[in-house]
Amino acid sequence: MIEVKNLVAHYGSRLILKGVSLSVREGEILVIMGGSGSGKSTLLRHLMALETPTSGTIRVLGQDVARLGMRQLLALRRKMGVAFQGGALFSSMTVGDNIMLPLREHTSLDQKTMEIMARLKLEVVGLAGFEDLMPAELSGGMIKRAAFARAVVMDPRILFCDEPSAGLDPVVSSALDDLILKLRDAMDMAIVVVTHELESAFKIADRIAVLDHGEILFTGTVAELRGHPSERIQNLLNRRMEDEPIDPDEYLRRLMGEQKDRGAAA
Repeated sequence: MIEVKNLVAHYGSRLILKGVSLSVREGEILVIMGGSGSGKSTLLRHLMALETPTSGTIRVLGQDVARLGMRQLLALRRKMGVAFQGGALFSSMTVGDNIMLPLREHTSLDQKTMEIMARLKLEVVGLAGFEDLMPAELSGGMIKRAAFARAVVMDPRILFCDEPSAGLDPVVSSALDDLILKLRDAMDMAIVVVTHELESAFKIADRIAVLDHGEILFTGTVAELRGHPSERIQNLLNRRMEDEPIDPDEYLRRLMGEQKDRGAAA
């Protein structure tokens, strides 16, 4: 479904991804884990073809995204669904209108058919009868569920989830994990989940990719990850901080640069 080879990405002069390679298989849930600043969100944006890599290749559903024209890229994105971290529902629209938005933008279906499809997806995520409410009337967990309904309303082949459990209590988070598993089984999608929640990752993942400082440290099953001998991976699993060595010369250069900038501003 997705194949990434030697992906290198920069933001300006800053190197973010350093030769990342991974794959996503049909019908599996791949969880991408890593600490803050490891490059998870940057990798996700590249997988969704929202960023252009410095080098390397990304093939999605057999197509090299770097070689696609705008029309081809839009057609490919219609086969993807995205559940954003904060839900990203439009506050001025009802829940039903939020879910129908992709159908209005990308299909020529009549209003009645779109309403039926929206209600069907609300049934799937456990929000039957909530289509006339506004997002402000929903709880945090319900907003996430509505976001999943919108993400799958066009029956995508790949679903991307950015920190789906962020900001939720453990009970609601567990229920959302169950929903992800249900969607995978019911719709036969490949699902890519970016998260730092260990308990959630261990529950839903078929495979886990561990990203650290822009590099893939490990890809494999939960059992393989738990028993991995790498100290860096075990530090991540056990939430232990690593003391990074300090280069005195680099430290001094950073300080001098900061002082210079402040002086110029003054």
